[in-house]
This record gives sequence, structure tokens and C-alpha cells, in this order.
Amino acid sequence: MSTGRAVADDGGSGLAGFRRNVWWGLAGTVACVLGFAVGDWVLDPDVPAGLRALTGLSTAATIVACGALLGRRMRDRAPSAGWLVTAGCAAVVAGAVPLAVGNFGIWSIAPAATIAVLVMFLPARRAWQVLGAALVVLPAIGLVVALATGEPNVAHAVWMPALMVVAFGPAMLGMLRGWQVAARLDDARRLAGQLAVADERLRFAADLHDIQGHHLQVIALKSELAARLAEADPARAAAQMREVQQLAGDALRETRALVQGYRRTTLDAEIANASKVLAAAGVEVRADVDAGLAAALPDAPRSLLGLVVREATTNVLRHSRATRAAIVLVPDDDGARLVIDNDGARPVVVAAGDGTGLASLAERLDAVGGRLSWVSDEDRFVVTATVAG
Repeated sequence: MSTGRAVADDGGSGLAGFRRNVWWGLAGTVACVLGFAVGDWVLDPDVPAGLRALTGLSTAATIVACGALLGRRMRDRAPSAGWLVTAGCAAVVAGAVPLAVGNFGIWSIAPAATIAVLVMFLPARRAWQVLGAALVVLPAIGLVVALATGEPNVAHAVWMPALMVVAFGPAMLGMLRGWQVAARLDDARRLAGQLAVADERLRFAADLHDIQGHHLQVIALKSELAARLAEADPARAAAQMREVQQLAGDALRETRALVQGYRRTTLDAEIANASKVLAAAGVEVRADVDAGLAAALPDAPRSLLGLVVREATTNVLRHSRATRAAIVLVPDDDGARLVIDNDGARPVVVAAGDGTGLASLAERLDAVGGRLSWVSDEDRFVVTATVAG
């Protein structure tokens, strides 16, 4: 019943917080039920002090051991042998002492809770089989002891252990299942974002291959022909090489045009693409864009704002576990202001000199009279760019 990965650090996606909540729910259930149920009996002055102390210590040890085992289960780690032995022995003692003195109401609580925790480490089918076996064995123990001691309420000795198994087992396995589904959905969200980025890269690679592949094949053929004609017909060889030179120039121009088009897509297209990519990654996106303002901007500022959108989107996918993002383009004095805001932020590495990072974009915007700033506030990251119209 593994989620397939251990989520040690989710980078702010909320998954680690959900894991803690599930752990508190599971461990709290064990602690509260055992504490309230056994506590009254442990504090009962009519019960011998030695038995009360032994039951109280074994119950406390059961709670602690179950909590530790649940913590390992929530991190997809194998159970510790030490905690397994502690939980098993403590549960046996916590159940045997009340059972020995005829308390058929509380004796099965610690064993049932411990069994429910232990089966969480088993595959689903095996876990339900073990719970089914416990549903038979624990009531059978209660029945045998009740008959041996002359307990008048035999039915109570039978149905109470069965109730404890039914109460603990399905509930705890259900909470674990909810955690597993959440972890898998988070995996799917991250994968969707990665696939969206990969699709865009494949599109660009395909366009580049179409341009370069054709030209390079023709250049190779003409170069081979020129090499053969070099001695027999130098004039034709020179003509072929001039054609090769022309083809190389064409390839270079078309490659530059492709790269330029990729880097200088319209601002509207960049915002639309960012919204699509972020939505595919499971981020709720709000785009508030003045289309007329975007179209009215000069080419250079508009192109740089497009790069800011692309870089900010990349940062959201790589450096955050965002659930919400907003892209806003509004008038600002004589130009425009672009604001990209997301939650679930982690620290972003802002490196200069690569031409596309936030620091490099800030320098390029400054060169055309614009400004780029970013601020991290707890789990929010806000990028703000302003340009002149």
C-alpha cells in the first residue's frame, strides 16, 4: 500500500502539511481512544495499584510506539523492528491485564489499535485478510476467557473486541488511502507541468530540425559534388560552392528567424501559453490583461515583457508548488505594468548572465527604460515589470 515515493519535502505544495494532518488524525485517534477508555480504569482506586501502573505504562508505550510506526508509514519507510516489538509487547500487556481481572470492555482496545497500525504496512489485500483474522481471533479470546471465568455477560465479551477491530481497521486504512491518493495526484500535477514544458521544447526542436535538416542535406550533397569537380571543372566547382555559401546563409537567416520568433512571441501569446501550461500543472490561473495595451506597446518592451512572463512561468513550475497564480497587465503612467503573483513559493535562484534569468531580464528592461523587481513574502512570490509606452 505504498504511494511509490517518500514525500520528505514537498517544497510548499501543502502535501507535507496534509501528511502531518493525516498523521495527527491517525495517532490522535489511537491516543484519544486508548487514553479515555483506559484512563478511567487506571485511575479507579478500587483496582490494585500495581495493575493500574502496569496497564497505564503499557498503554502509554502502545500509544508512543503506534505514533512512531505511523510516522514511518506516512513517509513510506519500513517499520522499525524496535518499535514493532515495543508496540506488540505493550499492546499484549495492556490487553492481558484488564482481561485477567475480568474487564471485558477495555482489554481489546490496545490490541485492536495496534493491529490496525501494523496492517498499514501490508499490501491492501493482505491487510484486509489480517483484519478479518483479528475479527475472529479477538472475539474468540474474549469468549474463551468469559466462559472460563464464569462471566455472565458473554455477549459483551464477544462483540466488544469485534467492534474495536471494525472501528480501528477500516477507519485508519481509509485515512491512509486518502493520503496515498493525494500523493499520487501531486505526482500527476508535477508530471503535467513537466509534460507541458517538454511539449513546447519538442515543438521548437521539430521546427529547428525541419529548417536545419533540409539545408544541411543539400549543403552536404553540393559540397561533395564540388569536391569531385574541383580538379576536372574548377568553374563548376566554384559555382557549387557559391550555392553552398548561399544555402548556409539561408539556413542561418531562417534559424535566426525561428529563434527570434520563439523568443519574441507576442505578449498575448506568451500569457495564453503561460496560462495553459500552469493550468496543466494544476495551478488555478487568473489572467487580467488589457489586450489593447499589449498591442500598443513598442516591439522591444513588448518582447521583454513576454520573456518576463516566460521566465516567471518557468520559476513557478520549477521553484514552487503553486496552487494559484495571477497574471495582470495594466496601464502604468505612460507605459504598462505586468504583475505575476503565485503562492507556494520556494527561494528562487536569481542568476545573472544567462540572458533569461530575472537578474538578466532586469538589466535588459533597465536598458529600455523599464524596471523589473521581485519579492518573496512567506509563500508568495511576486514579479513586477514596468515598461514605457
